[in-house]
Amino acid sequence: MVAAAAVVAWILVEPFLRARRRARQRARTLDEADRMFLRRRVPVFVRMPKPLQERLEGLTLVFLAEKEFIGCQGITVTPHMKLAIAAQACLLVLGRDEHVYDAMRSILVYPGQFVVPGEWHDEHGVVTEEERVLAGEAWDVSRIILSWEDVKASGRGPDAYNVVIHEFAHYLDHEAGAFQQASVLAGELESLRAAVDQDEDTLLDPYAAEDEAEFFAVTSEVFFEQPGQLQRCHPRIYDALAGFYRLDPAAWS
Repeated sequence: MVAAAAVVAWILVEPFLRARRRARQRARTLDEADRMFLRRRVPVFVRMPKPLQERLEGLTLVFLAEKEFIGCQGITVTPHMKLAIAAQACLLVLGRDEHVYDAMRSILVYPGQFVVPGEWHDEHGVVTEEERVLAGEAWDVSRIILSWEDVKASGRGPDAYNVVIHEFAHYLDHEAGAFQQASVLAGELESLRAAVDQDEDTLLDPYAAEDEAEFFAVTSEVFFEQPGQLQRCHPRIYDALAGFYRLDPAAWS
């Protein structure tokens, strides 16, 4: 009985304690060396308004305090590696109140792309086992896996490739049903599939036509990396993502 009461008390008190811990973390700021690193490695940081820069710093510090980074295959995850991953992950929750990937516990970092076993189901129900080479994977709600080489490539300019944004968008989609929330995306996915079938050039990577989850993840990359182009070429997608993320990156100078 006492144990049960203690558990109930913890459930009631823990959100308050977490909010207080996070408030302390958000009150801190990055030192100038870390801020300069962000400017080099996360180009969107330079474009965003000062209040959003400050909010991103606070969310990043919360993320770094709460999540465990695990190096795999011999890689050592340095403080700047953690910072690059955390800041780009927190871009996606910049407009979402008090959300810092609450269920996530760890980020596994590999030196390069990694191999995972998988199964392929064809239209006849035949199952084929195969290995897949991946740059990242949202394994479940508690873990995300990333290739550091691909994380580094993600910070080299607004080329719409960003494995951190891609995988953390999968996390949010899984958690919140983002694709279903933005119902307009279903029609846009069908339009992209038709364009891909006709071999038309598109702003979006054809991989986005794979399924709903990949469409949301790929369009999220473009939303943050090439917001102006997405707004011009696919305004309905842009508006849907702006509503979900509660951000307007095309307006950032």
